[in-house]
Amino acid sequence: MLAVEGLTKRYKGETVVDGLSFTAERGRVTGFLGPNGAGKTQTIKMILGLVHPTGGRVLIDGREPHEHPRPGAVAAVLDGGAFHPGRRVRDELHLQAYAASTTTERADELLDRVGLTTAARKRIGTLSLGMRQRLALARALLADTPLLLADEPANGLDPAGIHWLRALLRELADEGKTILVSSHLLPEMERLADDVVVIAQGRLVTQGPLASLRSVRERRVRVQCGNPRVLGTRLRARGFVVTGDGLDGGTATTGAEPPPDAELIVGGTDARTVGEIAHAAQIPVHRLVEDEDGLEERYLALTSGLGLRT
Repeated sequence: MLAVEGLTKRYKGETVVDGLSFTAERGRVTGFLGPNGAGKTQTIKMILGLVHPTGGRVLIDGREPHEHPRPGAVAAVLDGGAFHPGRRVRDELHLQAYAASTTTERADELLDRVGLTTAARKRIGTLSLGMRQRLALARALLADTPLLLADEPANGLDPAGIHWLRALLRELADEGKTILVSSHLLPEMERLADDVVVIAQGRLVTQGPLASLRSVRERRVRVQCGNPRVLGTRLRARGFVVTGDGLDGGTATTGAEPPPDAELIVGGTDARTVGEIAHAAQIPVHRLVEDEDGLEERYLALTSGLGLRT
């Protein structure tokens, strides 16, 4: 388990991380989200011990990193390009295995696990960005640490590679590791993460299970019907927010009729309620679809107006 407690970092009088606290649980994938300049990179560096915090602390399974009985308690995937371009893939991972006090057999097992066995004799400089990301993952897994931190791990991966990455991170979580993933691919994060931590301006905005974030998402109904102007008026009278063709600011206009294929968007209700109101008004419904905001929309709603650091 990773616990960040009151983490603060100041540079030349500017606070870039401000009393940040959150947790990432064992056996779960936690998404670490925030706008550019939110303080994610500095937080990651403090978790890794690359930057000393001004205040607060980081705990891994209840201990600060320098107190941990296992050296290198955090594995990180930060930069798929940080390899000697002239080395061969297997030679590089064998060298990294020696540095991590593990065996070359484990290095070969990991080459197979990340799908690089057939590329083992290639020079790293000839690899695609996606293949270098796979090699970075193999290097991070050599020490078999309790915490894996991955910063934009899908960078350079094609759709098949992203699917593979999602399965691998899920396997690692199921093995009991704590997984913290920073990414800008919000739709992909919605498919990957169990929990999310959102920060802005160095402070926590929200954290918790992705399911709980979904539970407060804005529900919407899209409807096409025989008389959108009248239905819009009836829905507004019930207190629902209605937008769409033939409506002005959520209020039905009294001018020309909307086009026959006009779509109304009704917020804060469900399809059944909209259908019942249309039926009571004897308005034929041609299309009735219920949807919700995704993680991306919810993320934007949470961080809008908080500003970016310059």
